[in-house]
Amino acid sequence: MNILIIGGGGREHALAWKINKSKKVKNLYAAPGNPGMAKIATCVNILPTDINGLVRFAREKNIDLTVVGPELPLSLGIVDEFNRNGLKIFGPTKAASRIEADKSFAREFMAQYGIPSPKFQIYDSAPQALKYLKTTNTFPVVIKAAGLAGGKGVFIVNNKNEYERIVDEIFVQHKLGEAGKRIVVEEFLTGQECSIFVLTDGLRALYLPSAQDHKRLYDGNRGPNTGGMGAYSPYPTSKLVNDFIRELIIQPTILCMHENGFPFKGVLYAGLIITASGPKVLEFNCRFGDPETQALIPLVDNDIVELFLGVVDNNLQEMQVKIKNLWSICVVIVSAGYPFDYKIGEEIQFKESFESGTILFHAGTKIEEGKLVTAGGRVLNLVCTADNLRVAKQKAYEEIKKIHFNGMFYRKDIGSSGMKKMKRKRKVR
Repeated sequence: MNILIIGGGGREHALAWKINKSKKVKNLYAAPGNPGMAKIATCVNILPTDINGLVRFAREKNIDLTVVGPELPLSLGIVDEFNRNGLKIFGPTKAASRIEADKSFAREFMAQYGIPSPKFQIYDSAPQALKYLKTTNTFPVVIKAAGLAGGKGVFIVNNKNEYERIVDEIFVQHKLGEAGKRIVVEEFLTGQECSIFVLTDGLRALYLPSAQDHKRLYDGNRGPNTGGMGAYSPYPTSKLVNDFIRELIIQPTILCMHENGFPFKGVLYAGLIITASGPKVLEFNCRFGDPETQALIPLVDNDIVELFLGVVDNNLQEMQVKIKNLWSICVVIVSAGYPFDYKIGEEIQFKESFESGTILFHAGTKIEEGKLVTAGGRVLNLVCTADNLRVAKQKAYEEIKKIHFNGMFYRKDIGSSGMKKMKRKRKVR
């Protein structure tokens, strides 16, 4: 098969790494890809948003399956356009991708069908949003831009002054552009967050390993939000919690989307919080997570291409996901200054080769004058697997010492929360 991967980050490198292991693959392409992906795929300089260009390329190269990484091309209707051209593609339609691309739609959908989620209000203007302050003195609250904001549209607001400032930045200063034309104000929930990933053909569901992302920049979940500083997989949960998630969140969501005429085909990513009253949906996403994918994909023991084809061809009923009895940790290495202003062009050096069980996925890198240099905020993703979480973590932080570039930064506590959670469970027993 000729397979095309759309995207050029760490998530897409992880997908390429896994797809490349399939016996079905004849030629692997990436658009635009990155230097890491270039070792296993032919990279072509087509942007993920150039849908017509991607369709032309897929037809010229007789692409048998296209796999979409980022959310933006999905929200622009790339799947619809490929389908119109008779090209197989893994991902949801434009209508189904609204579950991520329009947070106001997603919240109203969840409320209509009783899917557990926080209380919320939707506002279309600054005057409307400011009226909310007359109804509550309870803080913190969460303000979310309804549209896609590249991970920069969520704000935890601790008081009225902060609330007024964020509303002004979104509606008056238009700092988020089109993404901020509408906002959702949500109840702030406390608990442990986790990420659930489900392959679905619109009716049936196969569960991939779960994961826990680490959004904050600094250890101890301090500092500003980022696109993700690391993840571990699987996230340890009880059978009771798993059953709740499957029966009261995932299955109703898939069935209700199907019944409403926009079936979801692809990977449904549920960002959940496990509260004292049970799991609730913080957000739905229409694609694989980044960096969760880098952590979970080495644990999947299937030919991933067969699973993707099962989704596209509505043929999941006889399939099951085989999961290795291992733990995985992904540590994201970022440029100094990330997630704000950061410097690029720093040469990346490797002091020695990595041990077995260690994988390095590229994110923000490029080749410049024959050297590998930084080209983004999130630069590299180092992944280690082991028989238990403690060993995987220890191994990851030993291996990361082999990488160097000026200003490199990473969190030192990825996986610590999972180890604490398992320790508490042992004490309860």
